Amino acid sequence: MKAVLATDLSAASEATIESETCLNCLGRIGVEEIHLVTVIPANVHAGMPGIDFEKRRKRGLNRYRDVIEAAGLDVETHVVRGTPHRRINGVAETVGAGLTIIGSRGKSPLENRVIGSTARNLARTTVVPLVVNRIERAADDPEVLREHLFQRMLFATDFSANAERAFESFSYLRHATQEATLVHVGTPKDPGLGEGEDPEVELDALAARLEDWGIETETDVRQGDPADEILAAEAEFRPTTILLGSRGHSRLRRLLLGNVSEDLVARADGNVMLVPPERTA
Repeated sequence: MKAVLATDLSAASEATIESETCLNCLGRIGVEEIHLVTVIPANVHAGMPGIDFEKRRKRGLNRYRDVIEAAGLDVETHVVRGTPHRRINGVAETVGAGLTIIGSRGKSPLENRVIGSTARNLARTTVVPLVVNRIERAADDPEVLREHLFQRMLFATDFSANAERAFESFSYLRHATQEATLVHVGTPKDPGLGEGEDPEVELDALAARLEDWGIETETDVRQGDPADEILAAEAEFRPTTILLGSRGHSRLRRLLLGNVSEDLVARADGNVMLVPPERTA
């Protein structure tokens, strides 16, 4: 598998790249080749006096190459210009990546549910599964908060087709996953199951599939606001990563993303993995 690792060469981005544990986790799920991508924003002009942005970015990426190669992964570097999330998605499509990774500090005490614009925009538009690697929020030299990316997973499902697609990610995550909690949040506005269907029965069926792979699994059915309840489950079960589909039953894509996926990317204490719907021709 190829993975795109997006970096702006900030301390938060460096924390992801320089974490040997994170890199080893990627290797365990089948990542063999990392494409390091940094984007020079379109409004930064190449002719600005005294500054060669492209050369500086290339030097920065080359510093990271040795770290990643030491973890046994092949590395390609890309310095591109344009709108960051669009160019990152473009590189992912061009190289045939199966995963995009980006480091993010998430919310800070001085912000109201604000994350870096690139992470937020990728959460809305990613074309491949996206891992938002949570970095310490208030530190000059930040570290990755939960380095074992896929060791303890919290899978949130509304039983939609995209949730099933996200669950299928365990086919490769299982090589790094030891424990999983399967969560369904019932809500009157967006019911996940038809009349007479039992979410506990559905979760038990999913749990059995994971246990066949040797993953210790438990289930949790909740009622209320999906984002709030998933975050409450995160606080209770302390997963290393929350896994969910980036769309569900809601007919209004913005409503779902604003209330669940994007909210989790901004507010979660740990990592978040979003799986987009299968693309149609």
